[in-house]
Amino acid sequence: MDLSDWPVAILAGGLAMRLRPLTAQLPKALLPVAGEPFLRHQLRLLYSRGIRRVVLCVGHLGEVIQTAFGESTAEGMRIDYSFDGPRLLGTGGALKRALPKLGERFFVLYGDSYLPIDYGKVAQAFLASRKQGLMTVFKNENRWDKSNVEFDGQEIRRYNKAHPNDKMRHIDYGLGVLRASALANWPQKAPFDLADVYEKLLRTSQLAGFEVAQRFYEIGSPAGLNELEQVLANKLEPVSK
Repeated sequence: MDLSDWPVAILAGGLAMRLRPLTAQLPKALLPVAGEPFLRHQLRLLYSRGIRRVVLCVGHLGEVIQTAFGESTAEGMRIDYSFDGPRLLGTGGALKRALPKLGERFFVLYGDSYLPIDYGKVAQAFLASRKQGLMTVFKNENRWDKSNVEFDGQEIRRYNKAHPNDKMRHIDYGLGVLRASALANWPQKAPFDLADVYEKLLRTSQLAGFEVAQRFYEIGSPAGLNELEQVLANKLEPVSK
């Protein structure tokens, strides 16, 4: 599937408190992993999957990211920036602000996620669902962070990051797809969370689920950062289940 006209919103505006003091003066996206800023690995992976345009939703130290990466990659991927402004807007508010740069439908990727999957299959599942949003899920079984999704193999039955239950064996994988209309009734220039958007879509039967078999990698925690360092530095094949 041609993904050249599917922008990816990368949520890279948080304070990264779990990684302090590493992120006191350096944004998480620029933390070195296997000799390069993490964002370089993330963009290279996206390019290899057919993505040709990203919008970086930035806040804390966002100007540092823009100075380091500019408007394009060496491969020719276009980079746009959407700044939160005077106060951080949260993951949902940042997406709302970035809508003029994203268009009618787009991928959403957490800024600390490294997800070596087939993005084309995700896009196809989203289009086939005819819903306003799609969440990728992985059968985590609490192995790599707390499971927060109840998924029956076809549909998401429940999602709650704050209050998971024993029936939740899957986890929000870190990649979603949204239509701009999914954010239409959310406030402009006000903080809110992407998780709240997903929960509202689920309540209105507008959130599709797509299960992936490839486990996720992340740099949101010291342990995750160290693990991905080993995988990329040693050119290991990312493992599946």
